[in-house]
Amino acid sequence: MKQTQQFFEPLSDWLAQQPLQSLFFKMLDLCDVAGLYIVNRDQQVIHWSRGAEQLSGLKSGNVTGKPCLQEYAITEGDDHKKQLIKLIRADGQELELNKMTQALYDQQGAFSGGLGLLFSVSERLVGSTVVSEAPKSDKQAFQGLLSRSPAMQAVFQIIQNAAETEATVLVRGESGSGKELVAKAIHDLSARRNAPFLAINCAALSSSLLDSELFGHVRGAFTGAVKDHSGLFQRAHGGTLFLDEVAELPLELQAKLLRVIQERNYIPVGGDRSFDVDVRIVAATHRSLREEVKNGRFREDLMYRLRVVPIFIPPLRERREDISLLIWHFIRQHNAANFRKIEKIDPQAMRTLLDYAWPGNIRELHNVVEYAFAVGRGSTLRCSELPPEFRETRNVEPQPAQNLPSPRVDEPAAIRQALEQNSGRVSEAARSLGMSRATFWRKRKVYGV
Repeated sequence: MKQTQQFFEPLSDWLAQQPLQSLFFKMLDLCDVAGLYIVNRDQQVIHWSRGAEQLSGLKSGNVTGKPCLQEYAITEGDDHKKQLIKLIRADGQELELNKMTQALYDQQGAFSGGLGLLFSVSERLVGSTVVSEAPKSDKQAFQGLLSRSPAMQAVFQIIQNAAETEATVLVRGESGSGKELVAKAIHDLSARRNAPFLAINCAALSSSLLDSELFGHVRGAFTGAVKDHSGLFQRAHGGTLFLDEVAELPLELQAKLLRVIQERNYIPVGGDRSFDVDVRIVAATHRSLREEVKNGRFREDLMYRLRVVPIFIPPLRERREDISLLIWHFIRQHNAANFRKIEKIDPQAMRTLLDYAWPGNIRELHNVVEYAFAVGRGSTLRCSELPPEFRETRNVEPQPAQNLPSPRVDEPAAIRQALEQNSGRVSEAARSLGMSRATFWRKRKVYGV
């Protein structure tokens, strides 16, 4: 006991000089990506972090100020208690989480609530430290897709269900989010798995070349057509054809695609007879087809034919719990090449990676890991080994500015008021002022709020 007191003595002396409420809020902000939550003595939730939202599927606004579920309860004596909890989400999905709790006591020694930490079953505890392990559960690794996000688990279920049918699927997601992997998963899980899976990017070719590539052409159809050419529809017969960036398809080809879907036949370029075809179509786009229809760039009847089963892939910035999982997945892939072996990531580098917006999604994350392996040496990945954009001041994406304090307003007071009104939740406070989290954090640091 004496050794423990000596160990904490420097920390106690330092804490005595700090504004504790401000320090506590800053610690909560740093822990926002972790599955941290706090309950009071009456088992009401008074803090529910972004990480807890993502792991549990419960939004902070829906649980804060309300009694917690029994599985999340923290009672007197729950000091360093570790347990596995099993839940059923609102969508009916079963969920398993590890929970570690610490009861809290007031100055009179009475129980006043507790801190809870949730983490995935793919993580284990060594002492009081959460250590990530390689994903072993089918709930994280699914047909080449890797995620522990509840939102992605729902996507996996839709893929599984859609694969059992012949329905046309439309996958929507940002560039680099894994749309082709989703299409390939649908194919591999379907009855067509032993037939061809072919893909084409509709934005990569001119209208005439795309016409020939999709539907083929006969000899003499145009200058240079010296022999018959089999199109993708013919070569994919019995299998699946993936049409990436289908929103870029020219209007004249949209009519031909609609015919294929409706009539199950097509006519090659320059041909005079139709060919029957048995192909399942999975299309993908990063645009809203409804908006394209409104703007006259896409046929409404084709949109309805394509989006029989719509699947939306959330961007990486909306499933932060996947960032570290994917980073270590790609590190293990590159470690296998034996050029360099990364065994740990510098905390500041990991913080930088977690805070990044990842506009290029998983593809960009993979490129960043590859860059680090190329330019760095040693067993630790450091900030200096990240691409230049990670070491530069990034322009903040414009945010709605209707609530942004004017130069004449006391900005520190506005920030304090926003924090108070949002119970210390940084994301909500920043949003109420029309600021990004990064700008909000920087201003708090400048003003000492």
